[in-house]
Amino acid sequence: MVFILEGGVSLEPTTTIRDHLENYLKREQMSISLFSETSGINSGTLSNILNKNRPIAMQQLDRITSAMRLEEGHFYELYIDECFVHAAPDWRRLGPFLHRCAELDKLNCIEDVIRLMMDNLSYIPLLFDLAEEFYHAGKFKPAILLYETIAESEKMQHSERLALCQYRLFRLGLTNDQQRNLIIAAQFEYYVDRLDERYQLDALNELINAFASLHRWSKVQELSDKLKVKATIHYELNGRRKQEETKRPIIFYIMYAYLASGSASFHLNNYEIALKYVSLYSDYSWVREPDADEMIVINQFQEWAEGNRYIYKLMAGQFDVLPEYLKYISTKENEIFPALCDIVTAANRYDMNIDYVLKQYESYFTYQEQSNRIGKVSKQVTDDRYVRLLAGLGTYYLKKDEFFKGLNFVLDSLRFSLEISDGRGMLRGVGLFEQYRDYASDTAIQQYKTLISEVQKLNEEKAGFADSYM
Repeated sequence: MVFILEGGVSLEPTTTIRDHLENYLKREQMSISLFSETSGINSGTLSNILNKNRPIAMQQLDRITSAMRLEEGHFYELYIDECFVHAAPDWRRLGPFLHRCAELDKLNCIEDVIRLMMDNLSYIPLLFDLAEEFYHAGKFKPAILLYETIAESEKMQHSERLALCQYRLFRLGLTNDQQRNLIIAAQFEYYVDRLDERYQLDALNELINAFASLHRWSKVQELSDKLKVKATIHYELNGRRKQEETKRPIIFYIMYAYLASGSASFHLNNYEIALKYVSLYSDYSWVREPDADEMIVINQFQEWAEGNRYIYKLMAGQFDVLPEYLKYISTKENEIFPALCDIVTAANRYDMNIDYVLKQYESYFTYQEQSNRIGKVSKQVTDDRYVRLLAGLGTYYLKKDEFFKGLNFVLDSLRFSLEISDGRGMLRGVGLFEQYRDYASDTAIQQYKTLISEVQKLNEEKAGFADSYM
C-alpha cells in the first residue's frame, strides 16, 4: 500500500495495480497458476509482477484487466502513475499505451501522459509520428491532442513539423461554426508557406475555400494568385503530378486558382473581369497530352465555365439567358443547387419573376451535401450557399407580399445562421424579419424571439472564445 500524507493527515491509501490483483486472487481464492490459465500470462511472469521484480507491460495489463472481468482500460489511470510518474517513461510502454488509449477513446489519459513527456524534447518526433498515424487512421481526437502539444512545444522553432501540425489542426478544426473558422483560417495562413511543398497546393486550395465561405474576397484573390504561381511553377518543372504529392492533378490547382479569382471578382461585382477568368480556366490548350485523370479535371472546369458564363450574365442583368441556363442545368444534377442560389439572388436584384423555376426545383430548398465529378464540395462553401438561398427565398416571397412563406424562409435562414455561427447571416435575417414584422403571425414572432435569445447567448459565448485566442 502507498499512503499519501498531506499536512500531516493520513489519507486513504492509494492501491497499486498489484494490490488490486493480489486482493482479487485472495477474494476469489484463485492460485497464480489458475489466473495464468485465465489471463494467458506465464505464471512465472505473474509472480515477478506481484513481487515487483518486473514492470507490467501494456498487453499484460489488458489481459489482467480482462481476466479480472473489469472494463477495458479500468487501470489506465493507475498505470500512468506507476509507469510514467514514479518511473522513467519508456517509449516501449508509452507507444502501446497511447495506442490503446486512442482505441478506447480515453483522451484524458492521453492528455496526462503527453503532459508528462513534454519535459523531454526527444519524444517530440515519436509523438509526431504517432499523431500522423492516428490522423491517417481517422482517429482525429487523439491526433488533435498530440498536434496541439507538439505545436505548443515547437512554437518558437519555425520548423516544417510545426507547420504540418498547424495544417492538420486547421483541417481538423473546421466546423460549421463560421466565426471559429475565421480564427482558425487566419491562424493557419501564417504557416502555409512553411509547409513542405508537397502539402502547399492542397493547403492553399483549402484556405481559399475557407475564406470564400466567409466572404473574404480580397483574401481569396490574394491566395488564388499565390496558388496559381506555385502550381504553374510546379507544372513547368515537374509536369504531371506524382501520386503521393497532391490530392489532384497539378492542372487542377492552376485552373482552380483562376476559378477562385473569377469568383472573387464576381462577388465584388466585377463581372467583366470575372468573365475573363472564365476564359482562362476553360482553356486547356497548354496542358501537355492530358491523361484520363487530367481529362476529368478539364471536363469539370469546362462545365463550370459554361455555367458561370450564364450566371455572370444573369447578375449583370441579362435575364434573356435564363431559359438557356435552365436547359443547361436540367441535365446536370450537381449544378442545380449552386445555380438556384445565384438565380434567386439575380431575381431579387432585378425584381424578376422566377416562380416557375422555384416550383420546378422546390426539392432543392432542403440542405444536401454537394459533390461533383472531382470530389466533395467543401461543407463550409455549401453551408454559406444554403444560408444565402434561404435568405434569398425569404426576400423573394416578401417582395411578392407572400408574407407567411417569406417570413418562414427568413426564420429558417436565421436558424441555420445560428447553427453555423454566421454573423452576416444573422444580421440579414434579423433585418428582414424586423422590416416585415407587422405581417408576422403570433407563432412566427414567438419563434423569432426564441431565435433572438439564442443569438444573444451565442454572442456571449463567442466573446469568451475570441478572448481565449488573444
